[in-house]
Amino acid sequence: MRHFQLWNVQNVAVFLSITYMCHIAGCISIRSAQRNLSRSVQEDALFSVDVSSTGVPTVQWTFMSGAESRFIGIWQPGGDTNLTADYSSRVKAYENGSMVLLDLRLQDTGFYLLTVTEEAGSSKDVGFVLKVNEVLYEDLQYLSITALALGVVAALLMLVTWLLHKACMKVKAWRQRRRMPEKDETELQRLETQPVHQS
Repeated sequence: MRHFQLWNVQNVAVFLSITYMCHIAGCISIRSAQRNLSRSVQEDALFSVDVSSTGVPTVQWTFMSGAESRFIGIWQPGGDTNLTADYSSRVKAYENGSMVLLDLRLQDTGFYLLTVTEEAGSSKDVGFVLKVNEVLYEDLQYLSITALALGVVAALLMLVTWLLHKACMKVKAWRQRRRMPEKDETELQRLETQPVHQS
């Protein structure tokens, strides 16, 4: 019986210590299904997260690349969203901590850091990698120009074929007209030279 009570007291002590540590640490939880994103230029990128904590969390997003580090924005659930001028027209912020980056550019390729902080001072970070792929507009332009040039050449060949056909028909008609009067004159001359018999 004493052994059972001792075990029960130990469980309670462990539970209380975990609860106390979670309270001190703020028990911040950040869940995310995908941390490596690959998008094309002019598409949108959704950094999907689900932030939960015992207190009121403050969400902060920062962009980092090899050359620079830029602050994107900071907000609290149900509070105001404070975005920098560079991102104010391109970022949509959500209460659960998620962020959508609109109209992607090649310069947006890099590392995105989400920092969640509580009033007690505890914080937790999660990183995301975004790769922005270039759309090969030059290849598309080359293909469209090539297709247009081939279409023009085909149209010109059709026009030349039609003109040659018309010219050929006119030459044939001219030759036929030229031959017909010669035959008529010959036949008239033969009729005139025949003697007329009188009875």
